[in-house]
Order: sequence, then C-alpha cells, then structure tokens
Amino acid sequence: MCCNRLSQPIDPGIHWSVPDPARLATLIRLRAVRMVAPQRFGYLGQALSSAEQVAALFATMRPGRDRLVCSPGHYVIGIFAAAAELGILSQDQANGYGQDGSPVEAIGTERSPVADYVCGSLGQGLSAAAGFALADRLKGIDRRTFAMVSDGELEEGQVWEAAMFAGHHRLGRLTVLLDANNSQVDGPVDTITTIEPIAAKWEAFGWAAFDVDGHDIAAILGALHAADDDGRPAVVISRTSTGSGLTCLPADADGHFIKLPPWLAAAAESELLAELERHDNGGHNA
Repeated sequence: MCCNRLSQPIDPGIHWSVPDPARLATLIRLRAVRMVAPQRFGYLGQALSSAEQVAALFATMRPGRDRLVCSPGHYVIGIFAAAAELGILSQDQANGYGQDGSPVEAIGTERSPVADYVCGSLGQGLSAAAGFALADRLKGIDRRTFAMVSDGELEEGQVWEAAMFAGHHRLGRLTVLLDANNSQVDGPVDTITTIEPIAAKWEAFGWAAFDVDGHDIAAILGALHAADDDGRPAVVISRTSTGSGLTCLPADADGHFIKLPPWLAAAAESELLAELERHDNGGHNA
C-alpha cells in the first residue's frame, strides 16, 4: 500500500480538554482493551506503549488548529481510544473498531477519522508531516504538526531523508513522538537492526532530541513544551513497553499483536478499572 491520501481530520468545530492526562492514559488502555476484545486479538500492545504519548498529544494540541500524523497505521488504536473518551468519536464508532466496513479500522487508512494523515506502508509519515509544516510556514499559518513514529520505522530510509529535509529547513513547528518500545513483527527491534544511538542520529540531522521515560506523562508534556520553544524540529523519544499498565498479560505475550481470549480481556479490564479507582481516590501520582 502506498502512502494514503489525506484522512478525515477532526472537525474544526469540535473542542476538547484534558484536565488529567494521566487519567486519560489509563482510559486509553481500558478503551483499547474493549476495542480489541471482540476479535480476541489485535494491536493492543501499541495502545499500551503509546497511551501516555497520545494523552500528552491531546493535552497539547490546539483543537481545530494543530495537525496530527500517524505514520504506523496500526497505532491508530490509541488515537481512536482517546478520541472516544474525549467525545471526538461516538461510542458506536469506537465499538466498530476493526469491524468490516467500519472507518475505525484496525490498521488506519485514507478513510481514518481523527488524524489528519494516516500512512499505509511504514516510514512515510514523517515526509507528510514535514510537508504540512513547510506548507504552513509558507502560508504564514501558526500551527504545530505532530507525527507519531515507531522505532521499527527507523529501519526505513525514507524516515532519514525526511529528517534531513526537516532539519535543513529548520521546521521548528514539527514534533515527532517516537515510540521506542523495541517491538516489531519480526521480534525485538534491536535483534533486527541496530538503531541506537537514536537521539544522536536525530541530532546529527539538526533536530532537538528529548529522550524520556515514555510512561512518565509529566516528562512527555515537558518535552513537548520544550520542543515548541527550541526553533528546530524536535523528536521526543519515548522509551516504552508494549505491556505497560497490565500486569495480567503473560510474560511471553506478543507485544506486536496480542492475543486476548475472554478470560484475559476480563482480567485486563478489571485491572484497569482498579487503577482508575486508585487514581480517582488520589492514590496515583501523575
């Protein structure tokens, strides 16, 4: 599949607020479990690893103005989950995740709602995001462009061509959220291709790089804020796990495409509901 056409972005008339990003991250995980459970398998691991990143994004993006690009199409599960919690997607739309004929697809396409651009083949999203950022500069539009990228995509040459382009043009309104969960379909990323040192590589192309704990919501929010003040394109490298937030997952669970039989889905939902209760009772530090 080639890079998709412009997706169906958020209606500019829709507004949302995220007063508690840490709570939203837990809600994203819970919603993702419920979205995957009917099929008993799916891209739950991507939602678990990126939940804080997605929550921080929706807490940072200005509704109706900033752009969101999702380069790895299977990561839309986290975006859809957040959108359902914030009222951007309806409950019926979210419940249609992965169903035949539903635009809320397991792997995002040109029909995908919410994000401004969703890619098919991996490694292409940064090119689109750089194009958006350059176009906005030429038009004098005050807008940030955020691009979700996975660490496995760093094996793609097009990512580095786009990074070099963005660095050369000093596209300071472009920010990449890089989910470094060390997981891809063939196994751990570091057993397939050596991509470290990640930060040094981006910096060599003229980017500001922030290497953070991807499950520390405050660290991600701080990096997104700092990125906006730097003047260079920025990458927030989030070190994550595809099992984060769920201790009930088996140790050998395939993080790329998790099997979720009914008993495990029930255990996951129970664990996340308990986490929400602890959070609401003040037992969770954001």
